[in-house]
Amino acid sequence: MKSRKGIILAGGAGTRLWPSTQVTSKQLLPVYDKPMIYYPVSTLMLAGIREILVITTPEDSDRFRALLGDGSRLGMTFTYTTQARPEGLAQALLLAEDFLDGAPSVLILGDNLFFGNGLSEQLQDVSTRASGATIFAYHVRDPERYGVVELGEDGRALSIEEKPAEPRSSLAIVGLYFYDDSAVARAKRLRPSPRGELEITDLNRSYLSDGSLAVEILGRGMAWLDTGTHTALLAASNFVAAVEDRQGLKIGALEETALRMGYIDEAALARIAKEMTGNTYGQYLLGLLEGSWTGRPSTKASSKPNAPA
Repeated sequence: MKSRKGIILAGGAGTRLWPSTQVTSKQLLPVYDKPMIYYPVSTLMLAGIREILVITTPEDSDRFRALLGDGSRLGMTFTYTTQARPEGLAQALLLAEDFLDGAPSVLILGDNLFFGNGLSEQLQDVSTRASGATIFAYHVRDPERYGVVELGEDGRALSIEEKPAEPRSSLAIVGLYFYDDSAVARAKRLRPSPRGELEITDLNRSYLSDGSLAVEILGRGMAWLDTGTHTALLAASNFVAAVEDRQGLKIGALEETALRMGYIDEAALARIAKEMTGNTYGQYLLGLLEGSWTGRPSTKASSKPNAPA
């Protein structure tokens, strides 16, 4: 099996966040102390992904390139393409066809943030699955606002509904999807919905119909935050601030994640940190190397990254 590749969908007009997003992508807005895009990139890295395609609007492409570069300093490879207009989440698979080149994929939405102990291990376990699709679900109090998955007694999916008036469960489907190498072909067979989009729900239903859809539950110790509104963006920033202030560890720090995953060594981290010694982010990275906090990472233990990164 070819190595799994990652796709971040960071396009769209972000109209729910206007006027903040009238001149920039919402995925470039800060979530507390880092650009929003850092969090989905970190999630993919924790899943063991080293090649990522970032899908942006044509207007914002250069800004993402300036921020993330080609990924080499993180031991990664970043590729970019543009989405002229949003035509559904499943369109991301069509835009990624050449990038994937027959490889399995993981698609993450650019405004979703995940955090929790054991997250990396769960993601890496799912990433080893050679066939079918895996979606992630999270218990919410207002499932009618989301795509909802209903599970049978055996834990397998029975149905998927998009924003149902009477939800069959409280399990919302989050913006993280693992697909095998048939995803592009399946996306090509989709027909636009009444709102003119290629729906990710329909792509997931294609796997459900042939019995190859698995569902992973993000448990009570996990956090899933959608930052698509002003209120949600503020809540996510406050969450990250509270965790980082209490623990002294950062969430979504790409350089730390790269070290923990063994993508870079301590010498590479030191070079990056010295470029940012005038701010607290760079000082944090230097602190990792100096052992100024008790959970100092080591390249010798990089095969077991922990969730804060």
